[in-house]
Amino acid sequence: MSTVAPNDPAAARGISRRTQSDIFRAGISGARPAVPVDARRLDAAAEAVLSTEAYAYIAGGAGSEQTVIANRSAFDRWQLWPRPLHEVSSRDLSVDFLGCTRPTPLLLAPLGVMELVHPEADLAVARAAASVGVPYTVSNQASFPLERIAQSAPGAPRLFQLYWSASDELNASLLSRAEAAGYEAIVVTLDTHLLGWRTRDLDLAYLPFTRGMGIAQYTSDPVFQELVKQRASAASDTSDTSDTSGEGKAVRVTPKTIAAGISIARRGTSLTGSRSLRDNLRSPLPRVAVETFLDVFSTPTLTWDDLAKAREWTSLPIILKGIVHPDDAERTADAGVDGIWISNHGGRQIDRSVPTLDVLPEISERVGGRMPVVFDSGIRSGADAAIALALGADVVALGRPYAYGLGIAGEQGVREVIRNVLAELDITLGLAGLTSVGELDRDALRAV
Repeated sequence: MSTVAPNDPAAARGISRRTQSDIFRAGISGARPAVPVDARRLDAAAEAVLSTEAYAYIAGGAGSEQTVIANRSAFDRWQLWPRPLHEVSSRDLSVDFLGCTRPTPLLLAPLGVMELVHPEADLAVARAAASVGVPYTVSNQASFPLERIAQSAPGAPRLFQLYWSASDELNASLLSRAEAAGYEAIVVTLDTHLLGWRTRDLDLAYLPFTRGMGIAQYTSDPVFQELVKQRASAASDTSDTSDTSGEGKAVRVTPKTIAAGISIARRGTSLTGSRSLRDNLRSPLPRVAVETFLDVFSTPTLTWDDLAKAREWTSLPIILKGIVHPDDAERTADAGVDGIWISNHGGRQIDRSVPTLDVLPEISERVGGRMPVVFDSGIRSGADAAIALALGADVVALGRPYAYGLGIAGEQGVREVIRNVLAELDITLGLAGLTSVGELDRDALRAV
């Protein structure tokens, strides 16, 4: 498959024609897409190949998952209103975002612990995103250090997501590393100062971080490494360093306990300096790293006043992610940051939360033009993207679908998922009688 150059506005033109032609031509010899094109079948195919724990972690939402349902149902309240007999042979998906012209209005949202679904995790995602010129928002909970992810796709557009830690020194270090590694902007996620009540994970008693997964940004960080060493040296005995429950209770030894210990040890190289599993099993540092992470990962004391510190830690543009109230959107604009990201974390944090699409129009009316508006939570297709763009989003972010593509077919799966969303957006634009993303507005929609 041909690739496109990052930030080339001409690169995405004709994508729907190329995509459909490629699929149908390959079908002559019996070849089919690596991943299902339909979003529902994509989800089902991922569930069939992923472990129970992996699928639950990615697909699950908070509580009874009513927010996940509401995010999707909100799209059912809008219909695209086609206007034929317009000349639409040439269509332009390009948008301006963070001072650059991007070939499409699509971003990849930050998803953590992608090693749950594929061993190449974020490296495969970064390469796939780069091949189609889509900016990738690298998660703070990625499975590889942010520098290695950047090296996997040199020159590609990418953002770094920060979960605001309880350690300001650690926050500053992470942002400094992102800036040095060539990331374009910082996305500060605001809605995870407490872990959501995720019933699927609770039923399985499974949190990947307790197995040492998804903490590569931390274990590769010099500030975090020092926190781990300090904690290890303060431990009074080895039983203190083997507890990952956070409650000071002894962990019962079972085959699963042993497997968890091995999982933690395998990810301890950056702490111990040894690639030997035996050495890492003997060292307390990998286990202490998990305890330290659980302690510092987030802070419920975070307030608006704290956000000013981020300006001291980096000169990169700052986007605030997790805004769903119009008054908070106003405050975001007044705070002097560089962008707003409307999101309810894909329904993973609060059950029965406001669906993001319902608040998008008012937030866009209040802050649109003053800063870019990013939208996520519920995007599954190109038609979904068109509706969100028409309601005021400047760019839209894709989440779960690309994780499913990664789990089914690795890098190629991610690339095909992105390709399919963009191709449908392109053809939707043309069939609606429009020739550019900028023409998508409320006149292109009908409320149901």
